Amino acid sequence: MSPTFAVAFGGGGARGLAHIHVIETLDELGIRPVVIAGSSIGAIMGAGMAAGMTGKEIHEYARSILGRRSEVASRMWRARPGTFSEMMGGIRISQFNIERILKAFLPIQVPDHFSELKIPLKVTATDFFGHRLEVIQKGDLHSALAASAAIPAVFRPVKRGSKLLIDGGIYNPVPFDLVENDADIVIAIDVVGAPSETGRKRPNSLDLIFGASQLMMQSITAIKLSQSRPEIFLRSPSSRFRALDFLKIDAVMAETTPIKDELKRAVDFALHQRERRLRG
Repeated sequence: MSPTFAVAFGGGGARGLAHIHVIETLDELGIRPVVIAGSSIGAIMGAGMAAGMTGKEIHEYARSILGRRSEVASRMWRARPGTFSEMMGGIRISQFNIERILKAFLPIQVPDHFSELKIPLKVTATDFFGHRLEVIQKGDLHSALAASAAIPAVFRPVKRGSKLLIDGGIYNPVPFDLVENDADIVIAIDVVGAPSETGRKRPNSLDLIFGASQLMMQSITAIKLSQSRPEIFLRSPSSRFRALDFLKIDAVMAETTPIKDELKRAVDFALHQRERRLRG
């Protein structure tokens, strides 16, 4: 009997474009996960896969938008505040409405509700006033993805029911623990990265905020790995890119291509190890 696979896609903003390589490779290997978990950009990429999109389809869709500044500008215009009061609120707190932005950018294949997905999906968010991780698996999908990607100081928190939710990466950057009991082999992909010296200038305030967040998330992941490690854990080589470098899609994709071969080798090794264990 063939082993089952689960995939955990980590958060990391534009660095998470590397997840497309992972999905393409899984398609090449004929691996269809029985469950997917995702945080922030990982939740968005995971939703595309869970909806039945192939890696090639996600890649082509992402490039068709992010590869053209005019298209990005057009969609951002669609995501503009709907009312004057909302616009003034946005200016006052200097945050974008992530729900509007996602609605303008998500492919039509991503449905409105979890129940319409072809593969079960677990989305992480952080319950701001509840001080805990929120794992969302049912109900409205778009608001769950928005909550998971609501980076503080950039995007507004998302109200879902009675809870105020922000970026899922704060509590669980690479949520492999959410699927460790759901499959024989768990694949976890970390795209958080770490602050990188560019040699050009000192980091500005936003760089420092994002860099501090990266360090925090790396420390959380290190603690989790010391307690339990998935069969496959890979880190994408994308630290030199910033969280909002989505317009650099070609550069991100080119630099992170090696993860495809890394994943193929890791899957071969995991299958070999599993076969040895079964043989006793």
